[in-house]
Amino acid sequence: MQALEALARDARQLANGQPVPLTPAETEVARQLQICNACRYCEGFCAVFPAMTRRLEFGKADVHFMANLCHNCGACLHACQYAPPHDFAVNVPQAMAQVRGQTYADYAWPPALGRLYQRNGLVLSVALALGIALFLLLAAATQGSLWADAARGDFYRVFPHNLLVGLFAPVFLFVVFALGMGVRRFWRDITPVTGGVPVQAPAAAEATHDVLRLKYLDGGHGEGCHNDDEAYTLSRRRFHHLTFYGFVLCFAATSVATLYHYLFGWVAPYDFPSLPKLLGGAGGLMLVLGTAGLWRLNLRRHERHGDPAQRPMDRAFIALLFLTGASGLLLWWGRGTPAMTLLLCAHLGAVMALFATLPYGKFAHGMFRTAALLRHAVEKRLPNPVGLGAD
Repeated sequence: MQALEALARDARQLANGQPVPLTPAETEVARQLQICNACRYCEGFCAVFPAMTRRLEFGKADVHFMANLCHNCGACLHACQYAPPHDFAVNVPQAMAQVRGQTYADYAWPPALGRLYQRNGLVLSVALALGIALFLLLAAATQGSLWADAARGDFYRVFPHNLLVGLFAPVFLFVVFALGMGVRRFWRDITPVTGGVPVQAPAAAEATHDVLRLKYLDGGHGEGCHNDDEAYTLSRRRFHHLTFYGFVLCFAATSVATLYHYLFGWVAPYDFPSLPKLLGGAGGLMLVLGTAGLWRLNLRRHERHGDPAQRPMDRAFIALLFLTGASGLLLWWGRGTPAMTLLLCAHLGAVMALFATLPYGKFAHGMFRTAALLRHAVEKRLPNPVGLGAD
């Protein structure tokens, strides 16, 4: 209710031409960026600092835009002469992370679910996965297929195809709608402060390149991020790549299987080396390796890097991705064994819990960051504002 009241208040102020007041976290980002704008030592590190130099003041939309440009690599913190214990206490990655976490909740649809997930992400995610799996197990038990002849390796003998579609299609459509609503609002807010012009093909190509390569996890110098010490490491970038492309391959496997079923009438299960099997196996393995690495880095990450309050949300997303990949691989291994039904229920529970929570956690940040990078690619092609120099 408070979130809805705040949104309504902001809308009234915008309609009346009044500036929207900043939250304490947004005010802190604006303060630190004013200091950084006077120093500019980190100007070449990432997209945040070139975007910063185009501004003399930082309103709410500017802060949201730059907070989602930040990749939390830590390079500017370790290079900063004004970092704590200096009196200026400049810690751009942490300040940006606090605002970024706020945007996940502010732009979530509906807002109440975003705030619930932000506070209790790990517990909520695991409980949801276990609850769905238990529900499916009870359903299978009533049909007498919980531990019997492995249903001859056929998933649809346990749960009919139309039943699975009826369960997952509404969740998928809700996720697409909720994410679309959140990104639409974010895009609408940041477009006016980034030039307001439409996206052209060169800007779209550059932003796509930066997203797919995770360009700004290289620390600005190609040697990577800082983690628990002063040393550079590319491990965070590599584990993100494994996780991202593992998820993409798993989604591609499901998409190809859907085409097989509806276009060609080829009904699952598919045997190796079919395309769904190859894509799903490779994707599941990459998911397990990537999320295991990210979990380890998250446990070791210094409190100065990012916002410690977001760790339950971070770990919830990592845990669900790991459970999805691991349960899928186990199901592949155990398809012809009496444990198939148990493994199938565990996998379906993890997948449904993952998709149900996508609009409210770290997956949403990927959507907002992509939108921010796209607007940055547009803005950098425009002339500098009057008084800030020429291109």
